[in-house]
Amino acid sequence: MSNGSAVIADDSTSFGNFDLVKRMEMRHSDTVVSKWQSRVTGLTVVHLDYEAPLVNGYFVVATEIFDDSGCPHTLEHLVFMGSEKYPYKGIIDHLANRGFSNGTNAWTDTDHTAYTSSTAGDQGFLQLLPVFLDHILYPTMAKSAFLTEVYHINGNGEDAGVVYSEMQGRQNTSADLMALSSQRTLYPVGSAYRSETGGLMEALRLLTVEQIRKYHGTYYVPHNVSLIVTGKLSNGTQSLLSVIQDKVEPTIIAHGQNRGPRPNGWKRPFVETPSANREPIKQTVKKVVEFPEKDESQGELVITFSGPSPTNFLDQKALDILGTYLTSSPVAPLNKEYVEVESPLCSYIYFSDETRATMVDLPIYIGSIPVEHIDDFDMKLVSSLRRISQEGIDMDRMYMVINRDERQEETLSGAIIADFLYDALDETKYYDILRTWSSNDWSNLLNRYFINANYVAIIGKPSMHLAEKLERDEKSRLARQIEKLGPEGLAQAKKDLEAAKEEHEKPIPKDVLTSFPVPDVKSISWIPVESVQETGERFDVVRAPLQSTLAKHIKSDGPPLPMFIQYDHVKSDFVSIHAHFSLANVPDRLRPYISTYLAAFFSLPVERTSGEHLSHEEVVNKLDDETVAYEASLGVSEQFTEVLRVTFKVQVEQYESAVAWLRDLVWGAIFDKERLLVSAAKIAQALPELKRDGSNVLSSVWLESHFGANSTSLASAVLSQSEFVPKLIAELRETPDRVVADFEALRSCLIDPSGIRFSVTGNILGVAKPRSVWGKYFGSLPKSPLTPVRLTHETLNDLGRNPAGKATVVSLPTIESSFVSHTTRGIQGFDHPEFPALRVALEVLNATESYLWRSIRGSGLAYGAYITADREAGLLMFMLYRSSDSIGAFREARKVITGLVDGSVDLEETTLDAAKSSIVYGVARNVSTPGTAATNSFLDQAIKGVPQGYNLKLLEKYQAVTKSDVLASLKKYILPIFSSSSSTVVVVTAPSKVDQITENLEDCGFKPEKRTLEVVLDDGSDSDISSEIGSQASYH
Repeated sequence: MSNGSAVIADDSTSFGNFDLVKRMEMRHSDTVVSKWQSRVTGLTVVHLDYEAPLVNGYFVVATEIFDDSGCPHTLEHLVFMGSEKYPYKGIIDHLANRGFSNGTNAWTDTDHTAYTSSTAGDQGFLQLLPVFLDHILYPTMAKSAFLTEVYHINGNGEDAGVVYSEMQGRQNTSADLMALSSQRTLYPVGSAYRSETGGLMEALRLLTVEQIRKYHGTYYVPHNVSLIVTGKLSNGTQSLLSVIQDKVEPTIIAHGQNRGPRPNGWKRPFVETPSANREPIKQTVKKVVEFPEKDESQGELVITFSGPSPTNFLDQKALDILGTYLTSSPVAPLNKEYVEVESPLCSYIYFSDETRATMVDLPIYIGSIPVEHIDDFDMKLVSSLRRISQEGIDMDRMYMVINRDERQEETLSGAIIADFLYDALDETKYYDILRTWSSNDWSNLLNRYFINANYVAIIGKPSMHLAEKLERDEKSRLARQIEKLGPEGLAQAKKDLEAAKEEHEKPIPKDVLTSFPVPDVKSISWIPVESVQETGERFDVVRAPLQSTLAKHIKSDGPPLPMFIQYDHVKSDFVSIHAHFSLANVPDRLRPYISTYLAAFFSLPVERTSGEHLSHEEVVNKLDDETVAYEASLGVSEQFTEVLRVTFKVQVEQYESAVAWLRDLVWGAIFDKERLLVSAAKIAQALPELKRDGSNVLSSVWLESHFGANSTSLASAVLSQSEFVPKLIAELRETPDRVVADFEALRSCLIDPSGIRFSVTGNILGVAKPRSVWGKYFGSLPKSPLTPVRLTHETLNDLGRNPAGKATVVSLPTIESSFVSHTTRGIQGFDHPEFPALRVALEVLNATESYLWRSIRGSGLAYGAYITADREAGLLMFMLYRSSDSIGAFREARKVITGLVDGSVDLEETTLDAAKSSIVYGVARNVSTPGTAATNSFLDQAIKGVPQGYNLKLLEKYQAVTKSDVLASLKKYILPIFSSSSSTVVVVTAPSKVDQITENLEDCGFKPEKRTLEVVLDDGSDSDISSEIGSQASYH
């Protein structure tokens, strides 16, 4: 019997080469954590065992770099370009896609690189595991891969490459500029924490593949790798350890890397290197960092303090609780003083923590500060903290914060990574200890770490001059580069790139792919959902007999209800209630009010059903005390935005309390002028920062181009809000009664019973009275036939209904790459017979290492490229993210899709198999937790109008899609994206690229319009650009 077939007993301390380091059961969950290490290779394995349809893997390497070359980040990209045993670019993603996954991914942080894979069921994951580790430990790191994936100069003399495009989009953002300045100030020379691990553009232009190979040899060794796996494995942890011992460790041993957990001379990154040599901040330092921005009205601030040791778990938990106490809600002390006021001094204050060797960093992030207040904001904040400490902590609220924090569900992967890097994992929760603390204990904590401590303050100031200088400098640098290369150099650069692409585009042998079997859908453990729907007219039981446990439970609790309510039961510790209010009947002139209504929703005074009057502070404190989370937003997951949703998540015993809150907050809210003013001011404060982001601006201009005045998403956009909110603020000051009447009119539209759908999800069988409680609070609602949900396709304008010819090119000085959307008509509706073929066609194009990936990302033309179908609006979009050459990317996509349609590019059956397999993962991911499984049951039946589990039923239809079906769908639906007669374009790009892109779009047959973010400082309104704002309020 091999070690691989042995069974691990619950109390076992070894398995083959692996020794158990730690085993623990997590409180308030069914998760068991076990940590193992190989005494032969030193490889660490951690398994978080719990019920779920997805298995997730995090392959973590501690990555330390003492310069800005970007070796950790560039190596992360090269790992996916082939390995010793699998020397084909992108094969890992092809194999992952066959194994019920949607490819693999990775991220590079300051102190580690993590490679991730997620599959539906464990079969595909365990198949992929040896392949992934071969890529991580033994990548090919070819020169050709470096050219396309990291950096090259194209035939036009422009800099490109996937990593280069990514950093081009990041390097001059306020967040990156401030973070780098903070790192340089906090850490001494010789510390790796000072480095830009992503790579600065000027360093990437000088980096060589030899440097990356040398870096890999130092850090990518088995004793510096930890594999973290979460989810249910069919044979438990032994499945995992068996695969590693039988299929991975022999290769490691063959490479002579069987040197145990701690080879001679090995120094653990950060912990045993000069990076650990650090003392607390000796004196307060303030630095100003400029970032490119034409709107100079608001800046940002990050203040970092020295925290406790990474193993001082009690203080870390106490500081986390203290940060929540100070900033988590509208009544938190700092929010009351700085944010919840008529003229906000900032839009948010957020206390964070970052685990580091020697000590934890304690950064405080403050956003959207008016520049006239920014220079001394740090001193004002410390002064506020001193006053809070001297006045004493509100212990009633502190107990509430502690209790609420304990009710939250844990995310453990981050803690496990910190444990691997810094030995910083502790199973004690410390809540019981913190409940014994006095006001004085909390004040002492505040004094020790913040009030009496030195800090580093980085002030981020917007600069129009810098924006213009960067544009000039980049044009000048490119001109010099082109001149230096000359015609011969440019021709050679083009030739080198084409040769590189040809070298690593060698086809993967079909037998290599087919040797990796597609798993069985039956191997996935779907989360069961029992569903019952009352419509006021009938009582429907779904996926269960009429006498099902849930149906009996509800029918035994009082008479039928006069309104629509759906119950979706799943195994859970919590229960959630949701109300969905139709916005179809809201007059268009009132739609801009919705953003302010949502922002104010949980912080207005209330007249309770009981007759009790609550101030806004009492409302917030009681909500925090009685709930796990609450949220008010447009739609669900950015869909169905013509519905306003209110959600409360509570422990089962608080079910009635949640229903009562829903009634009181919607029907009993008092539209207090002061509270509305505060909420409107917060929105006004947030607008400038939103407009610095390329993706935000792209979505906003896209909305404006394709939707009409009856669109709530458009009414919630930056353009609408930047015109509307200053007027609203003025009217609240001058004619408040008129504004309050408008809010009352808005509410009266919402509470029309013909547009209300209630939903209950979670542990409904644990609720004593699931139905009669609704009758108690909502039984008086007039009975009314339910109207259909209005979908976004009903709010399209003429261009949205028939996209053709128009192109909009927007200049945004805060970015250096392009964000693009090409739009055409698609399939509208959720049960269209041609959708399965379109879904498979999209997966064929979008899959990692498939056609768009290879032709665009693989050529360094953009960091991301994909085509997406919006079935609610009936539109198809081709999206480019952080593109260095958006027209080149457009032409490449058009070329490959035209080739597939005319047969000059072959569509392999293995590609079709992988696409169908990848869709299985997408379906599983949407129902991967009890909460999402229950929510999707409601959305399918109550909003989309399809049967419960419709997506699972579609799996059979996806499997039946043929090659000819896919090619027909490509021709009918996707090819029109690339014709100016059947599509529109929106481009958001750097000022230096506007003219060239405009000219190229004209060549493609479009009629482009140029636009710029212009700032009008005299009346407070700013640009002619729209972007949907974060119109929601939520607290978790």
